[in-house]
Amino acid sequence: MLITVKPFPKAQGIPITVESGTTIAELAGRYREQLPYDIVAARLDNHVVGLDTQLYGESEVTFLDLRDPSGNQAYQNSVVELYLEAVRRVFPKASVVIAHSLNRGIFTKISGIRTPGPREVARIETAMKKLAKENIPFFEINSDLQLVVPSTGYIKEFDLKKCRNGIIIRIPEAAHPHGLPPYRDDKKLHKAFQEQEKWNNMLGIHYMDDLNDRIKSGEMREIIQISEALHEKNIAGIADQIVREKKRIVLIAGPTSSGKTTFAHRLCTQLWVNGRKPIYLGTDDYYLERELVQPGPDGTKNFENLDSLDVELFNRHMNALLAGEEVDIPHFDFATGTKVFGRRILQAQPDQPIVIEGIHGLNDALSRQIPVEQKFKIYISPLTMVRIDNHNRIPLTDVRKLRRIIRDAAKRGWDARQTIEAWPKVRAGEDVNIFPYSDQADAIFNSVHVYEMAALKKYAQPLLEEIGENEEEYTESRRLLRILGFVDELEDDSIIVNNSIIREFIGGSIIS
Repeated sequence: MLITVKPFPKAQGIPITVESGTTIAELAGRYREQLPYDIVAARLDNHVVGLDTQLYGESEVTFLDLRDPSGNQAYQNSVVELYLEAVRRVFPKASVVIAHSLNRGIFTKISGIRTPGPREVARIETAMKKLAKENIPFFEINSDLQLVVPSTGYIKEFDLKKCRNGIIIRIPEAAHPHGLPPYRDDKKLHKAFQEQEKWNNMLGIHYMDDLNDRIKSGEMREIIQISEALHEKNIAGIADQIVREKKRIVLIAGPTSSGKTTFAHRLCTQLWVNGRKPIYLGTDDYYLERELVQPGPDGTKNFENLDSLDVELFNRHMNALLAGEEVDIPHFDFATGTKVFGRRILQAQPDQPIVIEGIHGLNDALSRQIPVEQKFKIYISPLTMVRIDNHNRIPLTDVRKLRRIIRDAAKRGWDARQTIEAWPKVRAGEDVNIFPYSDQADAIFNSVHVYEMAALKKYAQPLLEEIGENEEEYTESRRLLRILGFVDELEDDSIIVNNSIIREFIGGSIIS
């Protein structure tokens, strides 16, 4: 039986002959010494499958390791299942919630026992290592699983860390497959997660089924109004803090599709309400002339790195505005790759805040010449999402990915395949330029809405369904469609106000 093997995605296919009924794990074993990382999943004719899948008939098999999003998700699912089984064995009466990402890991909560301390964490981790050593097939632990590795022996890299009232599960990342990433204690993000959990409790919406019940019962207008009011209250609170602390330089940063533009304009409105007429700027206008941006090791120019900005000019202009001087603010012409002057001459009043949006806003290297006492930093991102159930969460990066797929289609003319293809490079830039600085913010704004997935489904689903089975991005589109399958569509989105952050993506915004 002829099989075409790809050792990794986009590799040249290698035709080989195998016996009918051979498993993909057995096939992968032939290549173990030649590959840099362990194989944890595969694509069979562009459908993601487990390694215990048997082969019958001619087909194409692509090996997936931890660097691939689907492979990394399979490994993550496996570690979570190992963790759940270990908790069951150590604390039979306990129940576990797989909550959300935090500190470059997965934050979990255990109830039914006292708040776990270092001793309890050590006992669970020891049980996990014992299960891994026993190499137990996963179907013997749980027969109703998402994609996982064939057995516990595949799980070699993980650890647990006590984190306040919960436990962090740490595993290798797709961008950091050779070991565990450096631990980062994001205290402010943890507080923001707790705040959103409190609001979800008040609304009685913890799971997708709860949201679906509200859609069916016709209560969505009230849910949307409350969610939007919460956003406005939080934005007003941040504006109050800026005025109270007499900050002049307000720097807003967050990963792609966080809603930075809408947030920035709504913050400006709230500063007006406080009697402070703001100046609004974007760091994109401070790009270096394109010919001056140096190419990276791969020969391409990365315009998301800080060294693509004219940092010296930015600092000189901001300090001049603080001093009350007249400044000729540039406009960057993306068509020609040059800054154009003479279009916007500004002079700031002594108490006038300057609101600046840009991905490097939290990095002190951007504003290094601006006095610390003048700066106020805001981190914005969708931080929480209604869970599918206690053991299955929706990764926050998927919320942003869906937002971007919809916006790219409307504003760039891209199809969903192009957005999915570009996503790994976008995420790699965020890991370098944004996420390491999130806990340096003076304020954190959670831009998610409790009703959001229902609103996004109407626009994202048809775009994802356009990706053909022969496209490599088909597997990711199927995964996202499975997630959308857990939520009912919000058919009438006219009840969403036109200055909502969601409008930045689904259209109809009066701001962006």
